[in-house]
Amino acid sequence: MVQHAQTSLAAPAGSRRGPHRAWVVAAVAGAAIVAAGAFTTVPGLLISPLHQEYAWDRGQIALASSVNMIFFGFTAPFAAALMERAGIRRVTAGAMLLIAAGALLTTVMAAPWQLVTYWGVLIGLGSGCLTMTFAAIVTGRWFVRRRGLVTGALSASSHLGQMLFLPLLAWSVDRFDWRPPVVTLALVALAVSALVALFLRDHPADIGAPPYGGEHFVARPAPARGAARRTVTVLLAAARTGTFWLLAGMFIICGATTNGIMWSNWVPVAHDHGMHATAAASMLSLIGVFSALGAAVSGWLTDRFDPRHLLACYFTVRALTLAALPMVLSSTVQPSLIVFVVVYGLVDVATVPPVIALAQRHYSGDGPIVFGWASSAHQLGAGVSAFLGATARDLLGTYDVVWAVLSAACLVAALAAPAVRARRSDRA
Repeated sequence: MVQHAQTSLAAPAGSRRGPHRAWVVAAVAGAAIVAAGAFTTVPGLLISPLHQEYAWDRGQIALASSVNMIFFGFTAPFAAALMERAGIRRVTAGAMLLIAAGALLTTVMAAPWQLVTYWGVLIGLGSGCLTMTFAAIVTGRWFVRRRGLVTGALSASSHLGQMLFLPLLAWSVDRFDWRPPVVTLALVALAVSALVALFLRDHPADIGAPPYGGEHFVARPAPARGAARRTVTVLLAAARTGTFWLLAGMFIICGATTNGIMWSNWVPVAHDHGMHATAAASMLSLIGVFSALGAAVSGWLTDRFDPRHLLACYFTVRALTLAALPMVLSSTVQPSLIVFVVVYGLVDVATVPPVIALAQRHYSGDGPIVFGWASSAHQLGAGVSAFLGATARDLLGTYDVVWAVLSAACLVAALAAPAVRARRSDRA
């Protein structure tokens, strides 16, 4: 103990010359999240081309997206434990290689089960390592000052990946078929894995420097043991409380009504109304722009208002937008669709800050882990929604019933939000 205390007081003399290495680490971590985020919306672009080339049902194709989302969600809590054990750089580089392998194998597939395995399992596992939990670990280790700013920037990086790549990918699929864009994304993932291996470091102690904004050198902690076991233990304890099930239930609905239906079905939905894929992808990218803005504003509001009331408001607005969507879609981009994109985008990710606040308020130190499991529930809802939405389209020939059901689910979540209770000590 004495030795550790002495180690944490003296920063190496050369550690504060020039720009801090933390910014390089944050930039490389952001590049990894951007690259992984680019893969999240690709399945929506592939449904129609794969349906035409292989004559597979849309539900079969969307199943790969569903499996991807589920693996994405349930990998995150354990990826954090693996990073504590094996190191951020190794896990991140391995995740990018897994994503690249899944994408390249997809280009030579011949059966639906291969699409599920390559895109659903491999890319789902890889991208699941590069979530908000990854961002929290990087900022927690490397930043004392500007931690909130960097966390927000890294959290928005996934949406940045969608915004940067989606319109270009839609144009490429339309012009060159679907394989060249997928190969291009795989090469991007390989390039980022090289950047990670070269420039990402696990801890400031690896370069003999204090964290950015820190006054003291901090020794690198020993590899964490039992982190995965604690992740499961916290889940079992939280599952005995009603608050956990309310948060998880709301996040299931949240996932079903956002990335679940939008990432995998938005382009086919727009196609049903005669809209060109490139225009539809541009609208989805614009939703991502307003999602990032809405998340930032929601964080500011969460510091000032009851998170439960904010959630009720967000879900109500989302219910109204989803109910109106069939009436605003057409073959061209109309002002009414722009209004939908703006309003829906603002409440798309706005639910995250209030749920984080409620998890921290009720579960204290275990709050981040509980939120991680709630995020897994979010992806479970997303995966189910992606599959059932496409299956409903196959059976009914339209998505109209899907929007009605999802709108009603949002109203249920809006009614459930006020029922969440904080600990008695927090309400006093």
